[in-house]
Amino acid sequence: MTAALLCFLLAGPVLLVTGSPVYNSNNGTVPLVMWHGMGDSCCNPLSMGAIKKMIEEEISGIYVLSLEIGKTVIEDTKNGFFMDVNEQVSMVCSQLAQDPKLKGGYNAMGFSQGAQFLRAVAQRCPSPPMKNLISVGGQHQGVYGLPRCPGESSHICDMIRHALNSGAYTDFIQKHLVQAQYWHDPLNDDLYKKHSLFLADVNQERAVNETYRKNLQLLDKFVMVKFLQDTVVDPVDTEWFGFLKTGQAKETETLQESALYKEDRLGLAAMEKDGKLAFLECDGDHLQFGREWFKTNLLPYLH
Repeated sequence: MTAALLCFLLAGPVLLVTGSPVYNSNNGTVPLVMWHGMGDSCCNPLSMGAIKKMIEEEISGIYVLSLEIGKTVIEDTKNGFFMDVNEQVSMVCSQLAQDPKLKGGYNAMGFSQGAQFLRAVAQRCPSPPMKNLISVGGQHQGVYGLPRCPGESSHICDMIRHALNSGAYTDFIQKHLVQAQYWHDPLNDDLYKKHSLFLADVNQERAVNETYRKNLQLLDKFVMVKFLQDTVVDPVDTEWFGFLKTGQAKETETLQESALYKEDRLGLAAMEKDGKLAFLECDGDHLQFGREWFKTNLLPYLH
């Protein structure tokens, strides 16, 4: 499978049209770790590379680490589709722990699926400490459906749709298809809770891991951006931690209406009470925003 074909798949790359900070001892800035979305890579000059450059221009001297999952850009892109998410998170946790520039703490910014992966890092790996987590179009309650897949004529897109619809919770698909690991089927809730290798675990669907709950609450801010014209993520409510009500596939509920929030399995209710949650809107399609919007809405969380 070539990188060219992979780049036409589901989410596609970004198009770029405060808590108490922990400082980098070298220049007084807070380091930033970024995790790209599906179909993108760490260093695409039209997406993550452009965002990294823009942040470095706006915050002089900042250390920005754009995560590369693999040894090459091609491998990085492929792993966004086919590498076990739990293995990816473990790899990133090890990389962050070994980076001397992050030992004092860092901010994190995840794009699309990279957002929920970075949340897993916050829950599982509190050292070095993550300060602010910024989720840009992240699917925190998973997805149910592929309403628009860039490269609609691609047989690979059809293959992914078929795999998700017919066997998302089989052991093989769960292990080898990233999308399946945050596929959330409200019509098969028991299957989801039992067989989801990644999302059901980090969302405390089977049991409450108090370490996850405690670690997430260590964040100063958890910022979630929802794209109001999103044609990729279904349902879009997942970008604010909402989702479809269990047992049907039409009516949605907000985070605050969900059992996850009411039972406070992740500590999100406590975080909202403490002013740690921020819900932002962007009037564009998935990951489509301009520099001025970014500067106004997200840059303040990076200082």
